[in-house]
Amino acid sequence: MASTSCFLHHHALSTPTRSSSQRHVFNIKPTQVVCRAQKQAVDDEANVAVSRRLALTVLIGAAAVGTKVSPADAAYGEAANVFGKPKTNTDFLPVTGDGFKLLVPSKWNPSKEIEYPGQVLRYEDNFDANSNVAVMVTPTDKKSITDFGAPEEFLSKVDYLLGKQAYFGKTDSEVRFSIAVI
Repeated sequence: MASTSCFLHHHALSTPTRSSSQRHVFNIKPTQVVCRAQKQAVDDEANVAVSRRLALTVLIGAAAVGTKVSPADAAYGEAANVFGKPKTNTDFLPVTGDGFKLLVPSKWNPSKEIEYPGQVLRYEDNFDANSNVAVMVTPTDKKSITDFGAPEEFLSKVDYLLGKQAYFGKTDSEVRFSIAVI
């Protein structure tokens, strides 16, 4: 059996007393503090108690082993799926019509504007009205894409959909570029 003892002799100040001359007089009383610790020998290993730290470590370890661990699988710019909930894709909305099906960005709204003949659907961006999608249905008697003829001939019929050059004048370009070329 090991034993340790500690003795502390301290002269503590007591509360001041007032004398008739208004001077403070401190009474000094010696005090003694004694600390004593003993380590007892362990006779039986069965009586040893498990420490709280060891019990908590075992509990956390068992919980970690018992849970299903899987990676979060977060792509760049997306939130991690930490708790394993199935992710629903809310970036695009499916739109179906007679003979077509497409996915439109979820932040786009339907538009009532009709730009082209045969237009059955138009969606535009909330922020930028120049970003849009339109679906036009034009009936035809053609059976194959080759029945429309040469690509240049077909494009001349639908060039209003693709845009045309609006400026046809001469340009003064920088030295590296050809003169009068847009």
